[in-house]
Formats: sequence, C-alpha cells, structure tokens
Amino acid sequence: MASVSFHDIEKSFGSTKVIHGIGFDIKDGEFMVLVGPSGCGKSTLLRMLAGLEEISAGTIAIDSKVVNDVESKDRDIAMVFQSYALYPHMTVADNMAFSLKLRKADAKTIADRVARAAKILNLDPYLQRYPRELSGGQRQRVAMGRAIVRDPKVFLFDEPLSNLDAKLRVAMRAEIKALHQRLKTTTVYVTHDQVEAMTMADRIVVMHDGRIEQIGTPLDLYDRPDNLFVAQFIGSPAMNIVNGRLRRGGGGAFVEADSGLRWPLGSMAGADGQVVAYGIRPEHLSLAEGGVADAVPAQITVVEPTGAETELLVQAGDSQIVLVTHGRPQVKPGDKIGLRVDPAMVHVFDQATGQRLAA
Repeated sequence: MASVSFHDIEKSFGSTKVIHGIGFDIKDGEFMVLVGPSGCGKSTLLRMLAGLEEISAGTIAIDSKVVNDVESKDRDIAMVFQSYALYPHMTVADNMAFSLKLRKADAKTIADRVARAAKILNLDPYLQRYPRELSGGQRQRVAMGRAIVRDPKVFLFDEPLSNLDAKLRVAMRAEIKALHQRLKTTTVYVTHDQVEAMTMADRIVVMHDGRIEQIGTPLDLYDRPDNLFVAQFIGSPAMNIVNGRLRRGGGGAFVEADSGLRWPLGSMAGADGQVVAYGIRPEHLSLAEGGVADAVPAQITVVEPTGAETELLVQAGDSQIVLVTHGRPQVKPGDKIGLRVDPAMVHVFDQATGQRLAA
C-alpha cells in the first residue's frame, strides 16, 4: 500500500489549461473518490497519476517518491477502465494472468494469485470461459481481477460502472467497496455519479472546471457544503435553491425571496439586505398542518410516489421546490399546501461569490 500526493498539478492541452494548480494528499489505504461533471478534469488527473498523460507542472508522488518521470509500468499501480478491455481470445484465467506472464513471473505465483483473485471476486466457476460468455458484471469483475493479481500499491478506477445497468451498478458498487475493505489497498476512483461517490468514498474530492471545490467525507460535504456548486452537486434529489435577500428584525431573521415569500432562518451570519441564495434539502421540508404561522405557501405541481417515499414538485412563488416525504400523503396536483422548514437545516450562500455564510 502507499500514500499518494498531488502538489500544484497543472495540465494544458496546447494553450488550453484544463487543470489549475491542484494539490491534495491521499492517505495509505484510503478510498478517495474524484467526482464532478463531465469535463472537470477528474479523469485527466487520474491518467496523470497512472502515467498515461504528461504533467505540465507540479509533482505527483507515490509512497513519497516523485513519479513524474517514471514509466507507467514502473509505478506499481493497476487501473480498471470504463471499458473492460479484455482479450476476447483468452479465457478468464489467461486474461487475469496476462500481466504476470509479461513480467515473467513463475507458474506457481501466477496460479496462486489468479486463484486468490478468483476466490475474492467469486469467479472460480468462470475461469475457463471466454469474455463473450460472460455478463457485463462478470466481465467487470474479470477486469478487477486482472488488477488484483498484480498486487499493486494503488488501484485506479476510471468510471468502471458506467456501462452497467442500474441494478448491476448498485451490486458492483457494493462489491468494489467490500473488496477495498478486504484488501485495504489505496484506491483512487473517478466518477460523475455523486451517489457512487457518497456510498463508496472515505473522502471525496469535488472538482469543477479543473479546480477543487471541496474535499471531505461524504457527510461533511452533504451537511456543510462550502459553496453553491457543492451544495447542488452533492445530494439526490438536489438541494432546493431560492434567491432573495437576507432580512433581520424583531430578533429574528428570514430570507425574502424575489417573489416576496419569506423563508425562515435560524442563527445565520450576513448583513441585512445582503443578496443570498437560500438552500434547503428536499428531505428537510415537510407538509405543514393547518395553523402553522411560518409555513411557506405553495401549490403542488407533480406527485411522484416511489413506495416508501413520495416526491412532490411544488411551486412556491417563483421557485420550483422538491419535497420528499415518508409515506403517502393524500395530496394531488393543484392542491394548495404549506411548507414547513427546519431552520437548523437551512444553508445560506452569498449569491455573488457562491460561498457559504457561516451560522
């Protein structure tokens, strides 16, 4: 196992800079997820770590050794790609053993490592099959097995679940996390799917336009996003955002939306009249019963029952708001309702900078 360090990393393609001075450390044995929208630079950063892209500036170190000029094959890393990249004319066992044969490992070492990886990934029944005889999930497990047999210092995953259907993605997500818990190998995982990031990571690096927006544990990012981008990227359904002005008076505070609706606040920094973005997650809203004084008036637009929960799309002033309720409320489109807000769960951001205002 090994630690990984990025220091002031920059990457340019011609005159276009795509990575802007990124730096952070990954601890020995940590499962670190790089997440962000397409084009944010996360896969480019992973490919630089793998030695598949040249670094324009800065340094990358594996186990405290700078590897900028080290060949990819000598970095002691193993990479799993979005495409399985299996050799169609080789059996599962031969695919998994191929890298060891290239290194001229002895037959016993190859057999032992393939058998160990097959046991870990439940591939024993498929060792003599060819890739065309496997399902998508089985092929992805073979690709993972090919990485495991190398016993690398660092595992790199580049959107490995993107080609799988939704149900299989959930199953493979659990398998990869269980694999990490068993092997304790330092892992860097790239995805655009924030649900994957939240459920798998020890820590998450949120990237946007070649820069780091925030680094933290999944719940740190969920509970205390540093800025509007992280607030809206992390969480599903996304956080509701209402634009307005912060108002103080009578010992209390609220945000007055552009439509004139008042959204309640708890203790919050910021000046009276400051232009802000008011954030509340769908699960922190509830349907207000009659007579609640500070309920926000709204009208139901869409009702989406999912079984255990019901998702409501409502119109509150100029804003479309998503509300998630447990159970099955007896409401229908067109109903006028009140929204109850838990002030302690509100997030407020400066609208100009996007930065969070501290409580």
